[in-house]
Amino acid sequence: MLRAIFFDAAGTLFDAREPVGHTYARIARKHGLDATDEAVTEGFRRAFASSGGLAFGPGREAAELRRLERGWWREVVKQSFIGLGEFDDFDAFFDELFAYFAEPAHWEPIPEAPHVLSRLRHSGLKLGVISNFDYRLYRILEGLGLDSYFDTITISSEAGFAKPAGEVFALAMERLGVEGSEAAHVGDSEHMDFAGARKAGMAAVLIQPATGPLQVDGREGRIPSLASIIDVVQVLRSA
Repeated sequence: MLRAIFFDAAGTLFDAREPVGHTYARIARKHGLDATDEAVTEGFRRAFASSGGLAFGPGREAAELRRLERGWWREVVKQSFIGLGEFDDFDAFFDELFAYFAEPAHWEPIPEAPHVLSRLRHSGLKLGVISNFDYRLYRILEGLGLDSYFDTITISSEAGFAKPAGEVFALAMERLGVEGSEAAHVGDSEHMDFAGARKAGMAAVLIQPATGPLQVDGREGRIPSLASIIDVVQVLRSA
């Protein structure tokens, strides 16, 4: 029986107010490097894909963990601009960029997210977040008014494992006292969210805007938008 639903964060519950590549390029120009949005977007995509997981593990002092998180992002950002030019002061650029994405005002919730989360909570389900993110996620969720819907928030940097590793899903389920057979995970990445959740024994729901009508097959679902998760829950609960 379905008892809990977990959600990815960025791209599933909220999005950046402007494309990430545009933000990188816009702030870079303030620091002496002029590159197109397209070039920066492609550079970021390559750097992020080859970076390895944002995961450092429990048992670390908060200050050390924050330092490691910033260091991880600093390297990703640095690699994003390889071959695109030189900054007047890269550290000043990175400090501004990192602080920019910590501000809730620079993110916006998916329009249907508050309604969907409210309905799920009132239906008796436990809710959680599983995200390959850092400590800034807590402030973002709070600033967007989404944090109060969740019973637990699991971020990879603190967990020590990043999606699609089964361990991060297992940790999140342990926090809510549920088994894979009692849980579902919703996200927008086929590899990180959908495949990761299925390998962890959970039901998996992939948000694909081009999917068309709702598709549910056993414990796997593909939906065109977050709003459709309400219908998926009805199917999973009746299975």
